[in-house]
Amino acid sequence: MAFSITHKEENGFSIIALQDDAGAEVQVIPGYGALLHAFSVPHGSGLINVIDSYKSESDLHAGVTGSFKSVKLSPFACRIKDGAYNWKGTDYTIRKSPIHGLLFDQAFTLIKEEATDSFAEISLEHHYAGDDPGYPFPYRCEVQYRLLPEQTLQVTTAVFNLHNAPVPMMDGWHPYFTTGTPVDRLELQFSSTSIVEFDEKLIPTGEVLPYSEFAQGKSMNGVSLDNSFLLDFAASQPLCTLTDPEKNIRIAFYPDKSYPILQVYTPPHRDSIAIENLTGAPNAFNNGIGLVTVEPGHSALFQTAIQVSGA
Repeated sequence: MAFSITHKEENGFSIIALQDDAGAEVQVIPGYGALLHAFSVPHGSGLINVIDSYKSESDLHAGVTGSFKSVKLSPFACRIKDGAYNWKGTDYTIRKSPIHGLLFDQAFTLIKEEATDSFAEISLEHHYAGDDPGYPFPYRCEVQYRLLPEQTLQVTTAVFNLHNAPVPMMDGWHPYFTTGTPVDRLELQFSSTSIVEFDEKLIPTGEVLPYSEFAQGKSMNGVSLDNSFLLDFAASQPLCTLTDPEKNIRIAFYPDKSYPILQVYTPPHRDSIAIENLTGAPNAFNNGIGLVTVEPGHSALFQTAIQVSGA
């Protein structure tokens, strides 16, 4: 199999596309949150994009702060209660947004691209200078997209602490998945024995409760979720699957142990579903559930993969 990389302009977007000669294509928009714009695979006589994408540049600018579809979530994901937390005895309040971090609308720079007979990959980076008074800790975020055989996309994030002291870190992604079939006709399965208990404002209480409702797979008909689940790494991979029985499509998720939390969200329109790999639970900067500490001069690595099959 041969892989390739192309750069193109479409609908106002500057896109880097990773492709294989069987027709699979991954599209990334580096200039806006290292955004995963598309993951298209052969289906029937054409292609199907399993990522709920933005239709235009204006759609993107209007939509990111509402849905945050497919952008990089760093240095925190989900929400911090009131945008405030205490770190090493000092109180901080995020100025930009208490939801989904500080990089979701930032430009990433291409630092590497490579295509071989085994894969196509790009690496993007953003240097955060510590500009927000609520997170005055400089760090470098590097994101790698790698298209592999069998319609598999591997996503790796590395964060490098450029501060002179330890920094708190939470990493995540926010892709919305679609097969063109309403969510109510899809089936979801994931390996988890625990759910993070939320209060009425979707802030974790600090308690973790038993939960295994999706262990064997379940129809999403009438099911609404905006919840965090602790993945069971004793189970066999993939740890999560989203299946469209009508179109015979399965999207499988292969997070490694750096992403112990699975966040699932069903938006009101129910045309797509957010399935997110996270390092920690919402409000991790306060509750400590999955919070990562990165020492000065050190880095942390997070990795997951998505495979589309049956198309």
